[in-house]
Amino acid sequence: MGILGLSKLIADVAPEAIKECELKHLFGRKIAIDASMCLYQFLIAVRSEGAQLTSVDGETTSHLMGTFYRTIRLVENGIKPVYVFDGKPPTLKGGELAKRAERREEAQKQLQAAEEAGNAEDVDKFNRRLVKVTKQHAEDAKQLLKLMGIPYIDAPCEAEAQCAAMVKSGKVYATATEDMDALTFGSNVLLRRLTFSEARKMPIQEIQYDKVLHGLQLNKEEFIDLCIMLGCDYTSSIKGVGPKRAIELIRNHKSLEKILDNLDTKKYPVPEDWNYKDARMLFIEPEIKDPEEVDLKWNDPDEDGLVQFLCGDKQFNEERVRNGAKKLVKARHTGTQGRIDSFFKILPSTTPQKRKTDDKKTSNKKAKTTGGGRGRKPK
Repeated sequence: MGILGLSKLIADVAPEAIKECELKHLFGRKIAIDASMCLYQFLIAVRSEGAQLTSVDGETTSHLMGTFYRTIRLVENGIKPVYVFDGKPPTLKGGELAKRAERREEAQKQLQAAEEAGNAEDVDKFNRRLVKVTKQHAEDAKQLLKLMGIPYIDAPCEAEAQCAAMVKSGKVYATATEDMDALTFGSNVLLRRLTFSEARKMPIQEIQYDKVLHGLQLNKEEFIDLCIMLGCDYTSSIKGVGPKRAIELIRNHKSLEKILDNLDTKKYPVPEDWNYKDARMLFIEPEIKDPEEVDLKWNDPDEDGLVQFLCGDKQFNEERVRNGAKKLVKARHTGTQGRIDSFFKILPSTTPQKRKTDDKKTSNKKAKTTGGGRGRKPK
């Protein structure tokens, strides 16, 4: 789910925090990609266009096709992707996961009814609601990335939290995901739509965290409390409090504790045993791997290994797979120039007073060399 309504709130209140760009503008950047979100997009995109791509045994391969070709596209544009996979979900997420299971069960019933009625449009809609990234999908993708020479990380918990930590440490430039909670975890830059197909004709959105805070007129702690009020994966939200009311309350009272002290609970009923403090701590101190201990290496692909893995039972075209591997090698060895801003350091500007002092020293030195500047020859 991410953070309910946050993207629209930022667009309405802090539009200067969002800019649109093309893939080529990210040349030379290292980017942490939320792998599960990425795989989900590929599974949904292919299913919406018809039946899933499958192996001879009927196993889905849409996620592999999307990961293979989209990653090649990123690397060809000079981007260094690193995929981050979810670990175990935090205990607080149990309620959200239970709700998702209920929605899937309901979608399954509606799908059966749509099939019996012969309603193709509804069949497609409910089929997409049933798409789920499984452990096997993730393992397949990891094996593929290893053969492609692309690094990946197994996060101990939430992938978005790990991505955000990597950005904050300077290991990578941005987090690429559709889940807005990457900002709640403090990612300096969030990229949305990065892994969308170009067929969607949608530009990439780049959201700057510091500009979000400035535009919303909040500090980091207040922003986290706002996100909890809007609705997150870890706890319920206050009934009747929408985005407009939520930001007004945070600006006026600065914290959820003060809001609860002043809130009309008859008009806005607070969930029983509301565990907002635990949710807050998950955002402030998430379980992550220390970014300094993460070693990121991009290598040449194993062309024969890719052919063995993707062709045959998985029914990928061998010529296309080999061409893809060659594109990876070419991009890796021709895209080494990097961004100009990675080569040059901006030095602090010299103040007028400092310039005057430096000019005076230079003048005095010159005067001594030339005998005081009065036409005398040095002795």
